[in-house]
Amino acid sequence: MSRLTDLIARAKAKDRALGEELEREFKTLASRRAFGLNFERHRPESVELPGRPVRRGDKVRILPPRGSVERGDQRLWRVIRLNAGAEPQTALVSLIDVEDPEMVDVAVADLVVLAEFRDYIYPGLVSTGKVERGDDKPFHTVINGENFHVLEALTYTHRGKFDAIYIDPPYNTGARDWKYNNNYVEGEDIYRHSKWLAFMERRLRIARELLDPLNSILIVTIDEKEYLRLGLLLQQCFPEAAQQMVTIVINPNGVARGRELARVEEYAFFLFFGDASPALLADSLLDTESTTGTGASRVRWEWLMRGGSNSRRQDRPNLFYPIFIDPQQKIVVDVGDAIPLGQPKESVSDRPGLVTVWPLRTTGEEANWRTSPSYLRELLKAGHARVGAYDKKNDRWSMLYLGKAQIRRIVDGEIAVTGKREDGSLLLEATTDEAKRTPKTVWNRPGHKAGEYGSLLVKKFLGGRAFPFPKSLYAVEDALRIAVAKKPKALILDFFSGSGTTAHAIMRLNRQDGGRRQCISVTNNEVAADEQAALRKEGLRPGDPDWEKLGICDYITKPRIAAAITGKTPEGQDIAGDYKFTDEFPMAEGFEENAEFFTLTYETPVAVSHNLAFQRIAPLLWMRAGSEGRRIDDLPHTGWEVADTYGLLVDLDCSAAFCEAVASQANARIAYIVTDDDRRFQAVARALPDSVEPVRLYESYLSNFRFSMGR
Repeated sequence: MSRLTDLIARAKAKDRALGEELEREFKTLASRRAFGLNFERHRPESVELPGRPVRRGDKVRILPPRGSVERGDQRLWRVIRLNAGAEPQTALVSLIDVEDPEMVDVAVADLVVLAEFRDYIYPGLVSTGKVERGDDKPFHTVINGENFHVLEALTYTHRGKFDAIYIDPPYNTGARDWKYNNNYVEGEDIYRHSKWLAFMERRLRIARELLDPLNSILIVTIDEKEYLRLGLLLQQCFPEAAQQMVTIVINPNGVARGRELARVEEYAFFLFFGDASPALLADSLLDTESTTGTGASRVRWEWLMRGGSNSRRQDRPNLFYPIFIDPQQKIVVDVGDAIPLGQPKESVSDRPGLVTVWPLRTTGEEANWRTSPSYLRELLKAGHARVGAYDKKNDRWSMLYLGKAQIRRIVDGEIAVTGKREDGSLLLEATTDEAKRTPKTVWNRPGHKAGEYGSLLVKKFLGGRAFPFPKSLYAVEDALRIAVAKKPKALILDFFSGSGTTAHAIMRLNRQDGGRRQCISVTNNEVAADEQAALRKEGLRPGDPDWEKLGICDYITKPRIAAAITGKTPEGQDIAGDYKFTDEFPMAEGFEENAEFFTLTYETPVAVSHNLAFQRIAPLLWMRAGSEGRRIDDLPHTGWEVADTYGLLVDLDCSAAFCEAVASQANARIAYIVTDDDRRFQAVARALPDSVEPVRLYESYLSNFRFSMGR
């Protein structure tokens, strides 16, 4: 039922004659079809928030008894009061939108809070873990929450900042793959297409607020069920963008349905905003004479420590030896000899002023180097090896070297030596004259097979856990390369992140060119439809720990991204096999990247304005400042604090010291100033460096969510 139909029904209940007249006028208007895509914009969606504490004034639903698999009461109730002292705690709730409100007392444990999308929200974030291997790189973030609400949260932190958005939304196949108003939309639903269009339109309208209007790209994948409607919807939502559709062969064997031809492809819409254009690539993605993986345009320094199989000390004991480096100059002073397998590394004495580097994993396990001591000495002499980055968290240095393939390219003239670093290692630049070209609109590459490089790859990273229909890692990588190859510091959003393929692909791009691209992934924690009935029979409900641990975010997305970074499955086993195509190396090596995981929370404006929700607002402030370095998680007892990229001033009497500290922090971008006095805020803002953006808390936060979403 559309929103207007719903309102007319309510009008009929109060004044039948007026309701019928409105209905006649509505039918007359509805019969006048304008040119373009017409669909019912159904009543605003709603989402249940299991685990969110019940508060007075909340909209709630009453849950069915534990153990029941029947659909619960779908009526909406409002919490009138929470009954103090009752055990178990109860609440008085009143039925919404009826002539004669019904009131009942219900156990709070049997209520679930419901948010309608026309309601205002005041979001926060709670950290649920992190992985750090990327030293000072910005953090990729994964947010568990309803994506419409997370998109609203991002309007405060990233409005107009995203260089690319890549989404793989539900394809609306008629299977139970997505919900509308907490109900699965199935094939026999006569409003299936209009519900999907309304669902997509709401999210795309917020997404346009997040894209950089001067230079950004939106990529949306789809199959044959909705590609026609989606194409027209995108044109209507983004009339200013240049739009193209790409055909991607994902299953050369094809899938035949009934009397249809065997389908081998799906589609991706590319929308280019402002000055954005597709990056030129060595591979057109169609022509047989250009293939991904030539490596002709890259100069890659590899990790000296071995990963994957045969990487333990006992596997190759002759490759376990010390390297002595000067940490101040970041140079290798000497390479020691291999020590016997039974001899502890402590038997080798440290040297004054030097750091002894051994091939050790972050767990402390002894590994081995990729080269012998004598060959490493040759590499260092030739400038083909050097000291890498210092890992502060694990207090260790990495070592880098050029593999034989890269050295051969230097000899063949494909790579030019343009100079030397202070440590004696070579400065290199690819000199290939291979013509780069604009990618074609039909892609036919082995790496785009969804089965082998989607489903099977996800199982490999998750130790056998399955996820339905993930994208090929390499297909997503190619799509994003077109969008952000020219932007090594690009910011990318995926708000239908599923198994986390987009973040994984961005890590691969970063490794290939040394980029610092950052991905924000958004997904909910929905449990697969075929598992829900069994869990309910066991007496479980959404919000219970044993239910939530099987949700997509906790069971798939977070573990997959962590596994990609660490090179280990959730069970701690090295991931077997190598990456393919553009960059081939053992998956067990992982990536030098950082990631943090969050869950969306719903705050009250009173708690926010009185500094009572700061710990949940703090991650948003950190993200707005770039998701880099240290975060200020608690209100500073000194009245102010300055982190790596931003500062927080709570006590305006300390403004002089605060401004001085901000000015001395070279990477500071934002100064958050907590005050209700605009004149004092302006005074502090004038004392800050011009390069630092002053932001008033909590006025900027509250006004963003009160007014910016156009409710």
